[in-house]
Amino acid sequence: MNTQYFEESFEAVVIGAGHAGCEAALALARKGHKTAILSVNLENIAFMACNPSIGGTAKGHLVREIDALGGEMGINADKTMTQIKMLNRGKGSAVQSLRAQSDKFRYHALMKKTLENTPNLSVIQCEAVEIIVENGRVSGVKNAYGGIFRCSTVVVATGVYLNGKVIAGEWERAAGPSGFSPANQLTASLISLGFEIMRFKTGTPARVDRRSIDFSQLERQDGETNVYPFSFMTETIPEKQEPCYITYTNTQTHKIILDNLDRSPLYNGAITSTGPRYCPSIETKVVRFSDKDRHQIFLEPEGDDTNEIYVQGMSTSMPHDIQIAMYRSIKGLENCRFTRYAYAIEYDCINSLDLKASLEFKKIPGIFTAGQINGTSGYEEAAAQGLIAGINAALYLENRSPFILSRDEAYIGVLIDDLVTKGTNEPYRMMTSRAEYRLFLRQDNADSRLTEKGREIGLVSDERYAKFLERTKKIGELTDEINRPMFPKECREFVLSYGGNELHSGLSVADMIKRNIPLSDIMEKFDLYKEYPFDILERVETDIKYEGYLKKNYEQIEKARKLEEKKLPEDIDYYAIKGLRAEAQEKLDRIRPLNLGQAGRISGVNPADISVLMVYLKR
Repeated sequence: MNTQYFEESFEAVVIGAGHAGCEAALALARKGHKTAILSVNLENIAFMACNPSIGGTAKGHLVREIDALGGEMGINADKTMTQIKMLNRGKGSAVQSLRAQSDKFRYHALMKKTLENTPNLSVIQCEAVEIIVENGRVSGVKNAYGGIFRCSTVVVATGVYLNGKVIAGEWERAAGPSGFSPANQLTASLISLGFEIMRFKTGTPARVDRRSIDFSQLERQDGETNVYPFSFMTETIPEKQEPCYITYTNTQTHKIILDNLDRSPLYNGAITSTGPRYCPSIETKVVRFSDKDRHQIFLEPEGDDTNEIYVQGMSTSMPHDIQIAMYRSIKGLENCRFTRYAYAIEYDCINSLDLKASLEFKKIPGIFTAGQINGTSGYEEAAAQGLIAGINAALYLENRSPFILSRDEAYIGVLIDDLVTKGTNEPYRMMTSRAEYRLFLRQDNADSRLTEKGREIGLVSDERYAKFLERTKKIGELTDEINRPMFPKECREFVLSYGGNELHSGLSVADMIKRNIPLSDIMEKFDLYKEYPFDILERVETDIKYEGYLKKNYEQIEKARKLEEKKLPEDIDYYAIKGLRAEAQEKLDRIRPLNLGQAGRISGVNPADISVLMVYLKR
């Protein structure tokens, strides 16, 4: 056993330097608190252990919200992108999402540089093994060498490193992702503090050598330049972008998989933990969707200075010899050479019902958790939680009320509310369908929703705030111009050409937009608004086009807020309230909701129970 010794005192210690840990540490340090971020290896700072990309459906929303609040992920993604595009362009604005390919090595290097050059922040390589609690409060963190870092608050953001076990066929090893060392001792400390531990699984596909791929057989996918970036601070999108490619599995691929299911850890009992429903392995897809004769595969470059290609859609834990046969059965990959084989990884996480809406542990003040330790999957979900955990750890040090985003304010609010109210029995992934008010929570208005809040917290710089005010001013000016009526003679024939009704009075451009005439067509016809950037034009057009729906959305939000405003006392004894069903008493006591709105979202609590609580509160 190592001799214990004192290393240094900090106000806050962040355990883990993945996407959650980086945001948490930066938030704490930028708010002026002396902070340490600990990592088992400094080479895994913000490491993209899986796909080399940021964003995607609903995830792009999270990144823009992180940015609007003053976080770092969007800025880092913009600076290291190799390709960007808007997903779901053919669908409504609410579900359109940015997704960018990143140079994973530059992404890591730039985030590491950002951490190292942030005042009040120390970057330290070591394994945290114990959270020290004295008199019911956090007092320090112990590392594997026996060193003690004194602190008053801790953010645990350990990703998939806790008791990590990598599996590929019959081979398995205690390890973190990509060959990094696991963290094998901290789980025992979390259990001793009262956390309920769960076991989840994730996985990653193989990487193959670019030079061994026959791209002539594949569908090329180029990026876009007519999109806005992730960060509201970024001015331009790179003109030169790296292409991705599409190929497909086939009946031969599927036969190889089905003939070898007895060697798949997912089907022979070697893996018992729960994996991500919305990012299944290729063997799961072949078994679950047996009617499909092919599945889409994306080939994505890992970076500008490497020949490694990420084979998205082919995540597997099959043995290496089966992986070779599977991959080489695919068009364009017949002669592929592997640089890294696919694998599954099992890891410890906590039951997120143990957390408050601030991401603070209910049983011990000052302990916050964020990222995959909370049962989520994905870089973006992790970063969003890390930012909120870091903010609330800072507010805890300042003896201020926690910062909690509601479901009608941000996807971040939906994400965290789902975790702490409903919990999760599988790796949680953010999706637009999880948000009741998704038309209100669009990517394009993230700054309008959240930048003022970030300013109040202290994370929005003067430069960012000035840009926000200028953008807000332009949006207001353009909205006024678009609502100004035009003379009928100027627009009659144009409007009627789109099938509109006869005009008897002047129409504004806003009226034309409501008649489903694209703003771009109106601008071209009447030579208007050339001075406005396209992102502001899109934003205003969307607000006008969906004005009626947004009004209904807002009415629903106001109605829901009335329940959110009815606070429930922290010390309420649910077992003493007559009329509550036993299941409701148990669930309410376990989760301790903040208000009636949250109480109503708890599985097992029905409207009759809410009525009982309303009567109780009136008394």
